Amino acid sequence: MTRQEMKARAKAVLGNNLFCEKWMFALLVEFIILAINGCASYISFSIASVILVGPLAVGEAYCFLKSARDGMTIKIDDMFKGFTSNIGDNIVLGFLSTLFIALWSLLFIIPGIVKSYAYSMIFYIKTDHPEYDWKTCLNASTEMMRGHKMDLFILDLSFIGWYFVGSLCLGVGTLWVMPYHTATRAQFYESIKNEQPVL
Repeated sequence: MTRQEMKARAKAVLGNNLFCEKWMFALLVEFIILAINGCASYISFSIASVILVGPLAVGEAYCFLKSARDGMTIKIDDMFKGFTSNIGDNIVLGFLSTLFIALWSLLFIIPGIVKSYAYSMIFYIKTDHPEYDWKTCLNASTEMMRGHKMDLFILDLSFIGWYFVGSLCLGVGTLWVMPYHTATRAQFYESIKNEQPVL
């Protein structure tokens, strides 16, 4: 799919309306995840933030992948999927991926960014393959993103205008952009997974 097709499909999944039920439920999921992560990170690099990052990311991936595939409204309780299934694996995956990206970032910013894009599909992969351990998820994402890191980077850049406009509304408008961005990333995963199946 082209970037335009991914974004169009993401909009369609969200109901093509900023204030429709589908978009609002997706927004609520993103807001809750943002709030939980914000509260955890407020206490520096606490045990809470280490425990939460992986399960929440898996829950977010599960919500948006399920929505992308069945077109149904996102369910709030689905965002806690990462806590009810393989929570130990999800915690380890979130912690180690964050740690590795941070270590690569110590070499300068660019290697950290490159590694973050190489690992960008790990939570979608974990959602599709809960039996995979952390190393398999990291390796699978790295292989899947081979030749696609710049594609995702440009896709992310295409949302800058949306975030800028959203920030003009005292920053509140960016909340409506987040589910659109996340839904588009889910479409990106679906696209490259079908184009370059490595799993």
